[in-house]
Amino acid sequence: MRKIALYFLCIMVSLYSFSQGKESIQWIKVEGGTFLMGCKAGEEDCYPDEMQHKVSLSTFYISKYEITVAQYRYYCEQTGKSMPQEPVFGWQDKAPIVNVTWQEAKDYAKWAGGRLPTEAEWEFAARGGNKSKGFKYSGGDNPLEVGWCFENAEKTTHPVGEKLANELGIYDMSGNAWEWCEDNYEIYYYKHSPEKNPKGPATGLGKVNRGGCYNFDYHLMKPSHRRGSGAESTGTGTGFRIVK
Repeated sequence: MRKIALYFLCIMVSLYSFSQGKESIQWIKVEGGTFLMGCKAGEEDCYPDEMQHKVSLSTFYISKYEITVAQYRYYCEQTGKSMPQEPVFGWQDKAPIVNVTWQEAKDYAKWAGGRLPTEAEWEFAARGGNKSKGFKYSGGDNPLEVGWCFENAEKTTHPVGEKLANELGIYDMSGNAWEWCEDNYEIYYYKHSPEKNPKGPATGLGKVNRGGCYNFDYHLMKPSHRRGSGAESTGTGTGFRIVK
């Protein structure tokens, strides 16, 4: 009986490892295409650093969900790295990992066989790619139906995938956690950004965050909204997803 119990324990441990490891990341294919990145001058909640311009992207894959606490904990266990500081609301296995620096997010992405998205890739995916219906937020026009923000989150992150997905089947690209992008942040980069597969400026004021989060106003959940944060900064509202 003891051998049988140990056998089943090993199976359970293996299943847990599989469910939290690299294999647990679900990928959504984003077919390449051309879109108008940013927003029109004079449009509601449109900022000077979001000047609309045409961008063409090659095909890529993006994680269906933000990387979760459980996935990041498994990564730390496998690599000997330390978990980030626990937020005041505590760790929830199915909620997005937060309090990670840009480099920590980048390191996880590399370990998982991917990378951080470029700012253009992120926005194209958030808008629904070639299937975009032109929604104001990622997945719809009602921000409270598609994301967790100051108005509905009650000061905490929430398990990924609880709100409506966007046209490509991607969740939480509006709200829940800010998401690190690969690019440096530069206010006027859009004025001279290349049209094909832009990768951001050579230097900038920190790195790009996208998507808004649980403790910010819903207006910041628009796919075009940009934020620059120091690469070494962390926050209880800052997480990430990855691409390949």
